[in-house]
Amino acid sequence: MPRLPRPAGAAAAALALGLIAAAPASGHEPTFTDVRVVAHFGLAAGQTPENIALEPDGSADLTFALARQVAHVTLDGGTRILATLPAVAHPNTPVLHSAVVTGIARGYDGTLYVNYATGTRETGIWRIPADGGAPRQIAQLPPDGLPNGLALDWRDGVLYAADSALGTVWRVPQSGGTPTVWARGTRLDPRTVPSGAGYGANGIKVHRGAVWVSNSDRGTLLRFPFAPDGSAGPVETRATGLTGIDDFAFPGHGSSVLAALNGSSELVLARRDGTHSVVLTRQDGLSNPTSVAVRGRTVYVPGAAYSTRRDPNLLLARLRQLFNRF
Repeated sequence: MPRLPRPAGAAAAALALGLIAAAPASGHEPTFTDVRVVAHFGLAAGQTPENIALEPDGSADLTFALARQVAHVTLDGGTRILATLPAVAHPNTPVLHSAVVTGIARGYDGTLYVNYATGTRETGIWRIPADGGAPRQIAQLPPDGLPNGLALDWRDGVLYAADSALGTVWRVPQSGGTPTVWARGTRLDPRTVPSGAGYGANGIKVHRGAVWVSNSDRGTLLRFPFAPDGSAGPVETRATGLTGIDDFAFPGHGSSVLAALNGSSELVLARRDGTHSVVLTRQDGLSNPTSVAVRGRTVYVPGAAYSTRRDPNLLLARLRQLFNRF
């Protein structure tokens, strides 16, 4: 989520799994090879990569939050703008006060879905045709909300949007329509300023029979299992005590998580047993990382440079091992 210069606003994020407590790297800790920045973006042009979806060939689709754009980035760093969300005359997005494109998800057919937060009736989920084209709003979300992370459950054809301002997970049919509240509660809520930055539910993923959500202000990772009727089951707090979590991804079929720590410019591995460690840092090229994607052993980490103000980029690294049992 954007960390904008004052007074425009700020954004935060953090991560972990199990009741997280700092722990030194162990012999099971992943190591990365071939760590490299494959694409550099223009900060002055608002090319601040906020979220990522992967294409079958390993290329990436990124949301450029402040430019209101969606871009396609190839593995050799070539960048093409797929779509630009429409300008809003008087944006009044909570906390940010600017119109921003946030979460992104990709359908089987290549259709892209993005969250657009504006503080107006344009706030909601928008659909972009495969290979680019004119965006179209398919679901309107509350103007006083801040839709952030977005996940698609391909099995059921349902989109889940995490609302950072309203502490809500919205459920919307993939075809579009009226959103419904899927989950809501204190553990999704933001903390009020000055104890918090105003960001509650942030990153979101569908994984192994549950919806996982990070809460930036509270430094937590939550798991909502699916009830038999598809509703949200009792929430489990699977991580506490870490600051700076934005979005996250699973490096395998297990419950270990790779999370982007925005403020400290770090990537963290958090395990089910409650241990965590830093696996990539600013020295590797991270610049306020905002999200993570994993394809096989390749890890993608966009960085938006919201506070560093240097080198928004896309970093790739290769894992030596996957985490399918943890």
